[in-house]
Amino acid sequence: MALEVFHKDETLQMRRKLIGQSCRLFFSHDPVKIMRARGQYLYDENGMQYLDCISNVQHVGHCHPSITQAAAAQMDLLYSNTRFLHDNIVLYANRLAATLPKKLCVFYFVNSGSEANDLALRLARQYTRHQDVIVLDYAYHGHLTSLIDISPYKFRKLEGQKEWVHVAPLPDTYHGIYREDHLDPGQAYADTVKSLIEEAHKKGRKISSFFAESLPSVGGQIIFPTGYCKRVAESVHEAGGVYVADEIQTGFGRVGSHFWAFQLQGEDFCPDIVTMGKPMGNGHPIACVATTEEIADAFTANGVEYFNTFGGNPVSCAIGLALLDVIEKEDLRGNAVRVGGHLKQLLLQLQIKHPLVGDVGVGLFIGMEIVKDRVSRKPATEEAAHLVRRLKEERIVISTDGPWDSVIKFKPPMCFSIEDAERVSTCIDQILGGCFSYPSPSTTSSLRGVPPSFISLTTSSKYSCSTFCPFTSTTTSPSHSPALSPSLPIITYRQGELHGSVFHRLGKAFLKL
Repeated sequence: MALEVFHKDETLQMRRKLIGQSCRLFFSHDPVKIMRARGQYLYDENGMQYLDCISNVQHVGHCHPSITQAAAAQMDLLYSNTRFLHDNIVLYANRLAATLPKKLCVFYFVNSGSEANDLALRLARQYTRHQDVIVLDYAYHGHLTSLIDISPYKFRKLEGQKEWVHVAPLPDTYHGIYREDHLDPGQAYADTVKSLIEEAHKKGRKISSFFAESLPSVGGQIIFPTGYCKRVAESVHEAGGVYVADEIQTGFGRVGSHFWAFQLQGEDFCPDIVTMGKPMGNGHPIACVATTEEIADAFTANGVEYFNTFGGNPVSCAIGLALLDVIEKEDLRGNAVRVGGHLKQLLLQLQIKHPLVGDVGVGLFIGMEIVKDRVSRKPATEEAAHLVRRLKEERIVISTDGPWDSVIKFKPPMCFSIEDAERVSTCIDQILGGCFSYPSPSTTSSLRGVPPSFISLTTSSKYSCSTFCPFTSTTTSPSHSPALSPSLPIITYRQGELHGSVFHRLGKAFLKL
C-alpha cells in the first residue's frame, strides 16, 4: 500500500507543526523535497535531478541494488537475533578484522556512530580506570549527553566545558597556531597534547583517552601533520590512557589509498579503539567498535553484561557484508584515488584563478576553503554560503563546514564520476567569476607566481552553469540536468560500471603550486 504524498508546502507546514525545530533541514529558506535517489543523484517531487555531493552515508550510492537485495533477502528469513547463534555477525566481524591491524580483533556492534563513541568512552574508562578525556578543538563526536560533553563544537553552545575534558588545539597548518612554515608542525601540535596531560596530572587528574576523528570534519576537513598521531599516542600511553580513532565519517575506503583514514599516518601507528558508523550500512543504521583483547577483557571483567537489542542483527550484518563486497568488486577505493585526484587538480586550478579559494589539500573528504584573501586567510563565510546557494540553483547539493562555515566540503557517494567532478568545478568557476570582484592580477598572483589569466580549467564545454548573480541582471539557463519524470528509471547499475568514485578530501595540507 502506497503512502500518502503531500505537496511540498503541505509537507513543510506539517513538519513545522510536528517535528522539533532544532531538527534542521538543508536549505531551510527553501528546502528541497527529495522523493527518490539513485547512485549519486537525488530527485525532487517534480522529477528534477540534483547531483549529491554531501551524502557520505550512502557510501556506494543511493539505493544500490546489491545492498537492497541483501537486505530484502535477509529480512525474508530473520530480522533480529541478537542473543541466538547466527552466522552473519561472525562473518561480518571476520571481514572487518581483515581490514584492520591485527591487534584490533574484538568487535561490538551497535546502531549509530553516537552509540559507538559512547561505548568507546566506556571501554576506555573501564580499561584505564581513569576519567578524563582529551579532545580536539571544534570536535564533534555525537549527540548523546556523554558525547556532547566531549564535543567542543556543541558544549560551547550549552553548559560549557566539564572539568574532566581537556581541549587540545586543532592541528590545522592553515589557520592554526603552527602553520605550514613550521619545521615540524606534527611534533609541535603533539607537544600541546603532552602539555595538557602534564597540567591534568598537576591537578591530580588522570587521562583515560585521547579522542579524535582521523580527519576532523566539523573542524574543517583537517589532515593531520606527519607524525602527529603517533606522537600523541605515545604521550597518552605514557599517561596510562588509550587512543580512540573516530572513523565514523572517514572509514571504509573513503581516503582511497587506505581502508581507514588513521592508516594515512603510517604502519607504525595503530589506535587502541576504532569507532565506525555512517557509511557502514549505506543508509541502514549500523555501527561498530573495534578494540584489543586486553581492553575487551577489562570490559568483561566488571561482570556487567553488554547487550544491544538491535546491534549486530542479521539484517544489519547482511547489509554490511554486501557493502564490503561492493567496495571490493567495483574498485571504489581505486576510483576514489582517480576521481579524487582529478577533482583535486581542478580545484587547484580554481585556487590559482580565484583569490577567494584559499587552502586546497589532500584526502577523501574534499575541503575547499573560501577566504577573503590568501594573505590574511580571513574566512569568507558569507561568500561560501552564497556559493552553496548558487550551486543549489544549478541542482548541485553541497554544504559548508569548519569553525567559520567557510570550507566547501565534498563528501559524495563513492559512485561520483570524473564527469560529475568536472561539472561541479565548472559551476564553481563560473559562479566565482561572475559574482565576486577581485583585486588586480598583480596583487593576487604574487602568492603563487602565476597570473590568474594564464590558468584555464580543463573541463568539457558541455558543462555550463547559469551565470546569474544577485549583482547582475543577466542569466542563461543551465544545459544539464533536464527535468525527468519520477516514474522513469534514471540509472542502471552493472557489475563494475558504477559511475566513478568518491574523492580525496582536499584537506588542510599547504600546497605549493
